[in-house]
Amino acid sequence: MSKEIVKFFNDTKGFGFITEEGSNTEHFVRIFGLINEIREGDEVDFDLREGKKGLNVKVIS
Repeated sequence: MSKEIVKFFNDTKGFGFITEEGSNTEHFVRIFGLINEIREGDEVDFDLREGKKGLNVKVIS
């Protein structure tokens, strides 16, 4: 599990990006991967899981 920052999230379109602080790697996140509501600048815990088309982000908090 990683704890990183929400760089961008668009509620209307249902997607955004989470940035890993140490490596500045960005991960795409869709609204269906969320447990709680998130906003830009939020610090979140997340897991990366293998999906049908690559890694998927599941935000824990």
